[in-house]
Amino acid sequence: MARNAQFRKVVSPKKLAGEISVPGDKSISHRALILNSLARGTGRIINLSPAKDCLSTIRCLRALGVKVIWESKEVPSVIVNGRGDSYLSEPADVLNAGNSGTTIRLLSGVLAGQPFLSVITGDSSLRSRPMGRIVQPLRLMGAEIIGRGGDSYAPLAIKGRKLHGIQYHLPIPSAQVKSAILLAGLAARGETTIEQSLPSRDHSERLLQRMGAKIVFDSRHIHLLPPTSPLNSIDIKVPGDISSAAYWLIAGAIHPDARIKINCCGINPFRTGIIDALRAMGARIRCENEQMEGNEPVADLVVESSQLRGIELGGEIIPRLIDEVPLLAVAACVAEGVTVIREAAELRAKESDRIANTVKELSRLGAKIDELPDGMIIRGGTVLHGAEVYSHRDHRLAMSLAIAGLVAKGETTIHNAGVTDISYPGFWEVIQKISIFS
Repeated sequence: MARNAQFRKVVSPKKLAGEISVPGDKSISHRALILNSLARGTGRIINLSPAKDCLSTIRCLRALGVKVIWESKEVPSVIVNGRGDSYLSEPADVLNAGNSGTTIRLLSGVLAGQPFLSVITGDSSLRSRPMGRIVQPLRLMGAEIIGRGGDSYAPLAIKGRKLHGIQYHLPIPSAQVKSAILLAGLAARGETTIEQSLPSRDHSERLLQRMGAKIVFDSRHIHLLPPTSPLNSIDIKVPGDISSAAYWLIAGAIHPDARIKINCCGINPFRTGIIDALRAMGARIRCENEQMEGNEPVADLVVESSQLRGIELGGEIIPRLIDEVPLLAVAACVAEGVTVIREAAELRAKESDRIANTVKELSRLGAKIDELPDGMIIRGGTVLHGAEVYSHRDHRLAMSLAIAGLVAKGETTIHNAGVTDISYPGFWEVIQKISIFS
């Protein structure tokens, strides 16, 4: 595999095999950093995700007066000194969330209840992503927020105010919006109630519960009362990221000679849609050594070469695998029969238009794939051929194309491949580790 900051070349190995660990879960890492910053005491976060997105959260928290100290960078771990008995500090400059939608949306919920002015922005990609979905509920809670494009895009200027709880129905399943409301609810008067027609990942609820918040939740409803005393800081070992593990699950399932084991991976039921979908397609995946780690279920995952078949996906499973849809399209290219993915229009508002760009780039490899307004149709069973493809500066698309390259005939060149560091530093090294050519 050729190395270059701007492109990577991938060829299909004879065999894929190995035992690996994936970085700490990015979603949990963001939340552990932010909630420990708001809590009383000192919290240690072990196996923190080293992704650039999480580094953006650390940078913003430090600008808000939070002490985040690196304890180790080999097995990434930090110590967070919480500000639970006092407010955060007014930042002296604009907060920069980089490419991280989680950072800007969750911190907006925090900043809405802080007694100062803050401005938060991000890179060109983040400034094109919709922020009206958090502005609306935060305003209903009493927040004062303005932004570009009719208050729909970053930069966002937030003047902290006294907030009050609301009853809010989530119009789309979004853990980021839900978490922003809950973080604002910690500083609000009265109860905050959220109703979701489709469930989304519940990492915020689990962490809040563990830190002593007055929260009751199930898959449809969340009830939060503001704490009468600060949250308690916690030590946490972050499970491996299922979204990162998904690349190796699909690589193992679609390659004709493969067996890969992924150690200590999070299997939160609102994140394992990719496992359920792959099993429905006939993938040979099993969970071993299941246990709880920090209020989150974890297991070792083993995948072997499989004969996949096309399926139809839509409805409740989509929020549980929304980040993995471009990758799932790669599996569908190899599977026998037709795969239809619907009700995934949210993908058009990610780091890139992941529906249009997945279709465009997999077509370059010879895939028979068509775009739908809210998804795609993939006619599987075709042989993929190496070609020049483009990441569109989208980390998940870059990695999905790399996995396609592992089964394509010839050489696949992925342009702007370094963008993978946004969520998965070390991705290319793992490909080298598990690829056997002799």
